[in-house]
Amino acid sequence: MPHGKKSTILLIESEISLRRLISLGLQDHGSHVIEASEPTTIPSFDTQQLDLIVIDVDCGARSDWSFLDVLSSHSLLSTLPTIILAWDQPSPDRVPSSVISLLQPQAQNRVVFLNKPFDARALHKAITGLLLIRAQQEAQKESQLEASVVAAYATHAAPSIWPVVTAVGVLLMVCGLLLQVAITVLGICVVIAALLLWTVNVGQEGRKV
Repeated sequence: MPHGKKSTILLIESEISLRRLISLGLQDHGSHVIEASEPTTIPSFDTQQLDLIVIDVDCGARSDWSFLDVLSSHSLLSTLPTIILAWDQPSPDRVPSSVISLLQPQAQNRVVFLNKPFDARALHKAITGLLLIRAQQEAQKESQLEASVVAAYATHAAPSIWPVVTAVGVLLMVCGLLLQVAITVLGICVVIAALLLWTVNVGQEGRKV
């Protein structure tokens, strides 16, 4: 998987022997595989951990395209890169509407059809290609998100300095008032001390006389 991250793949294959064979091949290429026999038997797990789906729509000698209905109805699984294995390519006259949407050009970067029997190298090549596209799309989303955050920050008004200036002015006023009070108290203390000393001095002179 791109950037060395170990991919998690959901493998849906009804035939046990083929499912094990595909699973071992995917694990040999460094992927973690979650196995299911059909969409309705998908085990309980955190779907947020999934990176890709490989599903075989063949049920015996025929293709059961309704398997894809289950995936398309799932909010997350319907958005994951998907590789569809089948004996026949889907045609609009014999597939459900959910499959027809997968044939549209806009789904080409998310869905790959592989005809059976398929070469294992083709499967791994398809997986690598889809995961690479997904990684590029995720990186593009992150880049757009970062750009929008930067743009929002740039357009935000710079903080005003006037609240700070006002606070400094108030502080100076308080300091001035405190200074005046201190000077006044000091003056009162000097006057009291002078009066006391004057009174003592007068008393002493009176006793001498």
